[in-house]
Amino acid sequence: MAGEERTSLGSGEPGLDVITIGRSSVDLYGQQIGTRLEDVGSFAKSVGGCPTNIAVGTARLGLKSGLVTRVGNEQMGRFIREQLEREGVDVKGVATDPARLTALVLLSVEAEGVSPMIFVRTDCADMALDEGDIDEAHIASARAIVVTGTHFSKPNSEAAQKKAIRIARANGRKVVFDIDYRPNLWGLAGHEAGFERYVASDVVSQKYKSVLADCDLIVGTEEEVLIASGESTLLAALKTIRALSQAVIVLKRGPMGCIVYDGAIPDDLEKGIVGKGFPIEVYNVLGAGDAFMSGFLRGWLRGEPHAVSATWANACGAFAVSRLLCAPEYPSWEELSYFLANGSKEKALRRDAALNHLHWATNRRRHYPRLMALAIDHRSQLEAIAGDKADRIPAFKALAVEAAGRVAGDREGFGMLLDDKYGRDALFASTKYQKFWIGKPIELPGSRPLQFEFSQDVGSRLVEWPVDHCIKCLCFYHPDDEPELKRVQTEKLRTAYEAARKIGRDILVEIIAGKNGELREDTIARALTELYAAGIKPDWWKLEPQKSEAAWTALDAVIAANDPWCRGVVLLGLDAPQDELEKGFEAAQAAKAVKGFAVGRTIFADAAKAWFAGTMNDEDAVADMAARFGALVGIWERVAGPVKA
Repeated sequence: MAGEERTSLGSGEPGLDVITIGRSSVDLYGQQIGTRLEDVGSFAKSVGGCPTNIAVGTARLGLKSGLVTRVGNEQMGRFIREQLEREGVDVKGVATDPARLTALVLLSVEAEGVSPMIFVRTDCADMALDEGDIDEAHIASARAIVVTGTHFSKPNSEAAQKKAIRIARANGRKVVFDIDYRPNLWGLAGHEAGFERYVASDVVSQKYKSVLADCDLIVGTEEEVLIASGESTLLAALKTIRALSQAVIVLKRGPMGCIVYDGAIPDDLEKGIVGKGFPIEVYNVLGAGDAFMSGFLRGWLRGEPHAVSATWANACGAFAVSRLLCAPEYPSWEELSYFLANGSKEKALRRDAALNHLHWATNRRRHYPRLMALAIDHRSQLEAIAGDKADRIPAFKALAVEAAGRVAGDREGFGMLLDDKYGRDALFASTKYQKFWIGKPIELPGSRPLQFEFSQDVGSRLVEWPVDHCIKCLCFYHPDDEPELKRVQTEKLRTAYEAARKIGRDILVEIIAGKNGELREDTIARALTELYAAGIKPDWWKLEPQKSEAAWTALDAVIAANDPWCRGVVLLGLDAPQDELEKGFEAAQAAKAVKGFAVGRTIFADAAKAWFAGTMNDEDAVADMAARFGALVGIWERVAGPVKA
């Protein structure tokens, strides 16, 4: 996870800041807004469940978090586990249940504040949590635990949470209670009433009241405070809770923010501690409370004043209600800090370009401190080599995948550029290398001005791509081009960039200037400056090798000034011989932004000519490409040295 550096808490202190306990599910959000769940046509998938969301939210804010839950032994359970690991959440307490399925939630945004949902949770894995899932050493390893309301609804999960509370108290840890009341999950409402927020129940109230005395922090909405106390008015409810517990009480009030009560409950409830509010457009209320809790925990566990914790909580809630999903929309610490310092001109935060870029760049799925890629997304060049045997190009590309895999093994930092035109078999073959970075081109080969291949409606095409595939777009752009040509090319690149951000995919922009003008020391730096000014901030740049340290220093400065979150630069090859590439690799070490290379014809051209001519068999072609790719990898690792910070 990109974000604030997480440091250990010191000798003899807990290794985790917080462990959350309870629900974990896969949320399927309707992507059509303002319609009934019955009419939704497609869904976006994310992790969900109150404690799971909080584990992700606190991890993004720089806390060291863990989760105790169960998931099924199937694809959805593995999705939850893998996503938690990507977010930096400790999954030691995530058990795999071989007998039960992972819970699902289907939901839609029908209107502002109205989100019908269906809980698919019959005998689901997370509700099977029991005392055996609570490890004493694990619970004691955290400064605080968060128990959640739904898991007091079943005897086994109630026993598990109460065991965790006993362990936490015995070890001097904090206990946080997120009331998290869902009547539907207590059997108090029908299947279609998943969005119902309040049904009075003496049974629920007694369950909740039984744990209040052991809590250090209690957080809930007005309805949740009522159910936790068994009272019918808010003032009476808060005073009843205070009579049972000395915990800090945080009353969530939706768009009105929150009030914190630390001590006696005043007769005038407005006289509690409040944080700064953030008036924004409400898009989807689901998950806002979990974002709120994440922000409050960041402050509370770091010893901030309650007003500061409340402000951070309100801000995190504002992010959540302004976006569609739950955990994926929660802010990173960098994003939250920027918002607190600068605010936003947009009432709908999802339309704030600066915040959206920070959100994307600081919450990326994977980290690539180094990238060495075999580029074989070539189409026209291979067509020229293959001649009348173009139908064999897919098979040759699959051999290139095998060659790259031989070099990479199980190591990180390797990848390939593969295309949709001839690369289908190769793309399927690449799935066996789970650590591979995969980039795919969208440009029409050789087009100037830039055109997209297959269709100019690039956004609809990209929806079909795997979420971890990177869009690659090559543009023959020179800063000395005619203004109209630059305008057309820039608009096309911006279309690709906006599509990438809209559907959540990385984008690599490849700029080749040397084929259409003089390549001076400042040429590429000027090109990037112009594209940044147009609002284009790609995740990666793929650039021609520069011949001087001054040229690389200028490029570094441009990237640092315009997008310090850029993943970096990879070098292209342009069919250069190995010794020339080696010189380019050496010169590139002057730039901190350069992270590797993506080279093609230098590696595969000779093998392709021989293989298509019938003078080289499959094994020899693989061996030849592996040797050439391995040689370039060896050169890069020698000249680049250890991974740059």
